[in-house]
Amino acid sequence: MDKYLICGLGNPGHEYEGTRHNTGFMVLDAFAKASNIVFEDKRYGFIAETTIKGRKIILLKPTTFMNLSGNAVRYWLNKENIDQSRLLVISDDVALPLGAFRLKGNGSNGGHNGLGHIQQLIGQNYARLRMGVGNDYPRGGQIDWVLGHYSEDDMKVLQPAIDLGVDIIKSFVLAGLDITMNQFNKLGKK
Repeated sequence: MDKYLICGLGNPGHEYEGTRHNTGFMVLDAFAKASNIVFEDKRYGFIAETTIKGRKIILLKPTTFMNLSGNAVRYWLNKENIDQSRLLVISDDVALPLGAFRLKGNGSNGGHNGLGHIQQLIGQNYARLRMGVGNDYPRGGQIDWVLGHYSEDDMKVLQPAIDLGVDIIKSFVLAGLDITMNQFNKLGKK
């Protein structure tokens, strides 16, 4: 059976729920809810599993904190013997406007500490879905911004992108990266 690892980046703990930096967790939570599955606390992360058309999907929300996300990703790729081409990492991105998103097959970490640590451990050839959180912060205010909470109005803009994120995960697993990029990236422009 083909297996896929879908990793949403964020920080564990109630104080981080609903923050911009936890947008990756929010996409996985939406996918789990839509799939009627629940996360269990396992090694290096919260794990939920489901299958779609004979393909096994493992959802991972690392509990390592953002800057050590690579430890969780590498562990679960190895434990489940999943090829890196079947890894999708979902992260927040200040370079994209709120509600925008971009799916890519590889590339730099864009200054994102979670992606940076994953890249240190496994290289940069893995798919990533970057979810825009905007950058309406003063110079030097990036950390406060990404650890800040979404407002109700923010969520009205973000929710459609989260819902599309769920569809992107399904398409990535069933149709592959290239078709998914062609189909969804045009929808992610703001």
